[in-house]
Amino acid sequence: MKHATRNQGLARQAGGVLLNLAHGALLAGALMGMTSVNNDGLNPVGINYLETRTATSAQDGGHAVFSAAAPDAAAGSAGRRAGPAPVAEVDDGLSVEMERVRDWVAERYRVSTDTLEPVLAAAQEAGRDRGIDPLLIVAIMAVESSFNPRAQSHMGAQGLMQVMPRYHQDKIGKKRGKNALFDPEFNVQVGTHVLHETITRYGSVQRALQAYNGSLGDPSMRYPRKVLAMKKRLVAAASGREQVASAG
Repeated sequence: MKHATRNQGLARQAGGVLLNLAHGALLAGALMGMTSVNNDGLNPVGINYLETRTATSAQDGGHAVFSAAAPDAAAGSAGRRAGPAPVAEVDDGLSVEMERVRDWVAERYRVSTDTLEPVLAAAQEAGRDRGIDPLLIVAIMAVESSFNPRAQSHMGAQGLMQVMPRYHQDKIGKKRGKNALFDPEFNVQVGTHVLHETITRYGSVQRALQAYNGSLGDPSMRYPRKVLAMKKRLVAAASGREQVASAG
């Protein structure tokens, strides 16, 4: 009986010791956790966005989940889209290629570069507006008038591109006088409009040039061949290959 009582007392003592040890372990764990939190607060870990994107992409089977741009960059882009779009500046000067053409034409036809400058600029603009190669427009001027803005044929065609005013009053307008087509830049605008109409109607440049010249019945296509040969020389001049001395 005494032994049983003694054993029970020893068991109670052992249980108390174990309970105290358990409480101590819990307290130590809590203190370590607090220390870890405090250290994290003092020393935050940096996260590399690129690494995060790569890791997420790999988890998603190689398809990126994040945008390639950082979030703040994306927000800035959205802000820019909300505002008015920037307006590109328009340069009315001649292109480098057209400057070479200007110099070649000036020497071949004995026309000053100052006189040619606005004419070729008008060809650039009209060609862009109508979807026509400006050098084709310049070639027509060369063949039709040799760059003489006052040229007039016995049939009544006028100016650089030899436009027939009685057939194209709708393009000239009622408010302009009878000498409107002797204005070089206006003549280029109207002449290019006429050329555009013929290309649209006949579907090919060769046939359009015949119609422009009034020579649809010519099976030899002399006029288109002449214009296109001149255009070829202008292309060479634009690239710097054509020499004025070789002009015939």
